[in-house]
Amino acid sequence: MLNTAVGWHVELEFEEDEQHTRAAALLRLRDGTEVRARGYASRHPADDNQPRVGEEVAGARALDELARKLLTKAHGEIDEASGRTSHPLTLTL
Repeated sequence: MLNTAVGWHVELEFEEDEQHTRAAALLRLRDGTEVRARGYASRHPADDNQPRVGEEVAGARALDELARKLLTKAHGEIDEASGRTSHPLTLTL
């Protein structure tokens, strides 16, 4: 049996102002599919301005959405290949 190493690269881009951070995630799969997701964070006015923290929160939220979209895609492919409706896939810790 031949094992093939596969790698994915996720691109994250951020837009920030004094109060808000927006993250955009992009994943290109080997089949040519692009999966995109967004995340958002806002700073409470009483908190110190810490752009890195905003990026971490917005980035994590974008990656969480990306993971959910990948699970939905995989679920659809399982159903299509099997010809039946399978149990939904969920994120587990």
